[in-house]
Amino acid sequence: MGFLPVALLFLGSMAASEEANSFRDQQLQYPRVRAAAKEKDHVLRRRCEEKKISYPPRAILFRAFKREARLELWALHNTGDSYILIDTYAICATSGVLGPKRKFGDVQVPEGFYELDWFNPQSNFFLSLHISYPNSADRILGSHANPGGDIFLHGNCVTIGCIPITDEGIKEVYWLAVEVHAAGQRHIPIEIFPGELTEDGFKSLARSHPNQRELLAFWSNLREGFDLFEKDHHAPKVTIAGDGRYRFNEERSSRESR
Repeated sequence: MGFLPVALLFLGSMAASEEANSFRDQQLQYPRVRAAAKEKDHVLRRRCEEKKISYPPRAILFRAFKREARLELWALHNTGDSYILIDTYAICATSGVLGPKRKFGDVQVPEGFYELDWFNPQSNFFLSLHISYPNSADRILGSHANPGGDIFLHGNCVTIGCIPITDEGIKEVYWLAVEVHAAGQRHIPIEIFPGELTEDGFKSLARSHPNQRELLAFWSNLREGFDLFEKDHHAPKVTIAGDGRYRFNEERSSRESR
């Protein structure tokens, strides 16, 4: 097995650092991002210090609960550690009903396991982070003609299928996402559930949706991932089977590594 010369390793490290700084600097060209950094960086830094987490954290993860109208922000100090809850944000508007998004125009908020995969510093809703809907599961189980799209985590308090958390909330979330992305986390997970999928929560959903076997089977599948995270606050590795079901592996998700 060969080894790269030290000089090449050093150059590779420099290139990665320059890329990170370039992304951060690019984001700071936008007035709303600068405002978020100025107003929220010290708030986020203090919150991490209180939880004994490095700033920026090694990784972050979001969980959204539609029925409870709550977004949770979790952070990781070191690879192999458990995630720690940093803060919660109120989801201040919603559309549709409990259940997954399946087609364009159904005004549903998606349910499933996604990533925040690109940044919009000039959003119509102050700032926004794109949610990677539709994923493979949605394309298999939803409309093959047009499953819809353009789903965001954003500011303001209006929505048609998105997750709004007010302008103040998105300032914190967006700036922290910029910082962890610049520090190396290229995949930021967001898990969206119909509600708390504890035993009591699932029973409540079953009572309110009688005879909806397909929907309850879908929620039962989501609950597998919910339960794994609840067990030790480690993010499971998520894959999608050919039938659209989520599969979970207790090995640490590669989305944490950098």
